[in-house]
Amino acid sequence: MGIPLVKGTEVERLRLAGQAAAGTLAHVAARLAPGITTADIDAWVREDTARRGGTPSQLGYHGFPAAVCTSRNQVVCHGIPRADERLVSGDIINVDVTTCLDGFHGDTSATFLIGEVSEEARHVVDVARRCRDAGVAVVRHGAKLGDIGAAIEELARAEGCSVVEEFGGHGIGRFMHQPPHVSHVGRRGTGITLRAGMVITIEPMVNLGRAGIRILPDKWTVVTEDGRLSAQFEHTVLVTREGCEVLTAQG
Repeated sequence: MGIPLVKGTEVERLRLAGQAAAGTLAHVAARLAPGITTADIDAWVREDTARRGGTPSQLGYHGFPAAVCTSRNQVVCHGIPRADERLVSGDIINVDVTTCLDGFHGDTSATFLIGEVSEEARHVVDVARRCRDAGVAVVRHGAKLGDIGAAIEELARAEGCSVVEEFGGHGIGRFMHQPPHVSHVGRRGTGITLRAGMVITIEPMVNLGRAGIRILPDKWTVVTEDGRLSAQFEHTVLVTREGCEVLTAQG
């Protein structure tokens, strides 16, 4: 499967899907507090996505049992919401929302601080956000895919953190996951050339400790191998001649 390029009305449909996902993420963010469960988050995502006229892209994807990924503390990604998982002060949690609207997908996530958190928690969350933004900043027509990973990895290392290599961003559009794979580590000037009309996600998973991971027996939940904190931020990005357009930026 080649890398699709979007044009014309497809761009506006992608914008609307991206804004729907961003709106749902903001809706959830406003309600996060100690005492709520990750199952509550799943229910809010289902309700708000439907209110916006969309469907949760993640629900049922390769058998995934929920409408959202909720990845808490040492969980790197793909955390499954549970009624018995309750947030407490000091937690960090990534909420990953993907919305299908009018046949197109928008994908975004952010990591949130719950109550009073440690300086280490604040640090890894801040670095993950800046790593995402560093990756976005190099996107433009004619850039190389490796430029994104290099920008992310350089910043994370400079801040004493590591970047997960086994999972990365991806193309997105009519399918939630499509080519290309977007690595969050790499070397500048390598990889495919970005072209105007490509749509990708940039979603670095940044660990406070080592980059190693393991997958739990549920075959979904990915955790840090050393048990230390992990944080992630994600945007859906359209490559343009001038640079890029962040389709999931919150207004």
